[in-house]
Amino acid sequence: MTTTLFPTGHATHPQWRMACALVLAQLRAQMALPGHASAPTLGLLYITDHYAAAARDILDHLQAELPEVTDWAGTVGVGVCASNAEYIDEPALSVMLCDLPIDQYRVFSGVAPLAAGLGFTPHTALVHADAQTPDVAELIAEMAERTRTGYLFGGLAASRGPVVQFAASGHGNAPGQGAAGGVFSGGLSGVAFGDGVALVSRVTQGAQPVAPEREVTAADGNVLITLDGEPALDLMLDDLNISLNEPRAALDVVRRTLVGLSSPGERGVHRSGNFGADVLVRHIIGVDPGRRGVAIAEKPQVGQRVAFCQRNPQAARADLMRICAEIREELEPEEVTETTAAVLAAPHEESSPHPARRIRGAIYVSCAGRGGSHFGAPNAELQIVRHALGDVPLTGFFAGGEIARHHLYGYTGVLTVFVGDTDRVD
Repeated sequence: MTTTLFPTGHATHPQWRMACALVLAQLRAQMALPGHASAPTLGLLYITDHYAAAARDILDHLQAELPEVTDWAGTVGVGVCASNAEYIDEPALSVMLCDLPIDQYRVFSGVAPLAAGLGFTPHTALVHADAQTPDVAELIAEMAERTRTGYLFGGLAASRGPVVQFAASGHGNAPGQGAAGGVFSGGLSGVAFGDGVALVSRVTQGAQPVAPEREVTAADGNVLITLDGEPALDLMLDDLNISLNEPRAALDVVRRTLVGLSSPGERGVHRSGNFGADVLVRHIIGVDPGRRGVAIAEKPQVGQRVAFCQRNPQAARADLMRICAEIREELEPEEVTETTAAVLAAPHEESSPHPARRIRGAIYVSCAGRGGSHFGAPNAELQIVRHALGDVPLTGFFAGGEIARHHLYGYTGVLTVFVGDTDRVD
């Protein structure tokens, strides 16, 4: 695959037409630049919920203005991401145009489900989902089973208005759209990628354990009954240093506390004291004084390991830097030319997207509970990514839940990059 950069555009404006005009100007300018894709066919579109009611108009407008882009996917969030900016609680959209072989991806939706065959085998998929869809976690797991790698990435739409997803195809991959016009509500949608699309993806955690990890020894539905053979409620009270005799103070602490769940037989807490990527963070939703149990937003299984945890900005920042460093290290070639070395070593204020980084484009899906002030300043989360990876084309959104592998996460970030070929970099 050639190393051409994916054009990106982003803007905020009270009127969606003006925002689209600003985005289109950025996209067209980049498409005319050397080293950028000049004829992309797949568009990724993310809008904030301020524009949700105009979703169909926005997609129709972009399709008319960019007829060469035949396929579209995306969704709505309470915020959207761009290369170095976050738009949260304001009207905005973010677009990335991907130059990929048309036989190496398929757009899918509830109207046109993902199916193998016809010369295409899905290896991985970008997935958008509606949180209100029944058994959405199970549907995500089933979707993962339809891919060869079992790896998905994406997130749940998040909106205070209409919940919409974009899924439109001009290559016959999504027949039967009918009146839907590429804009959908409910279910799953996205883009499946073949083995000819090189990707690197990582999950970053946003919570830190505040108590020892323990094994679930008894559970009933969504209630933890015993951990390591001891009543779950009693252990939680001891771990958090609270008492039911002081209910108001105890409630304040419990509201700030979450649980991290690991698979049976696996430790979720590393030696560093941080969660691993496979840990699922869930809310505490109540207590069961009669059975001395703790109710959580999940159905735990005997043998899983559990640790009480809390959101931690410092830990989130450090873990985001870690996964960016892992991606960068994986992509750095063993030998580089003098020109490439100079690009990679350029100060960030002088840097610009360059094929030498091997990153054609990136998608970042972060939890709505992480954005903004959680990292200490506006745009801080995306600035961390930019500082670690350099200036690379990026789009994404702030979600109501994050998808990675076959799991539905919370309070995480999922960073995925499209990888180019250094052998073709000048």
